[in-house]
Amino acid sequence: MEAVISAPKSWVASVGRLSLPKKTAKRLQTLMDRNNDGELTALEKRELAALVEWSENVSLIRAQALQLLGRQPA
Repeated sequence: MEAVISAPKSWVASVGRLSLPKKTAKRLQTLMDRNNDGELTALEKRELAALVEWSENVSLIRAQALQLLGRQPA
């Protein structure tokens, strides 16, 4: 069963603008590049997996907000 939650349109719009912090996005890109080169340690592989999961979750939440607003991602 789905719950319906009321929220101000401005709040939904702010959720639609979510993104990873710049420092985190840069770290994610660095780890992805190093992974492509086969240079990650076991600890870095776990960090990469966690950051990818975080990024995917942010993207899904953002997409849902944009869908509610009837907008396409920018």
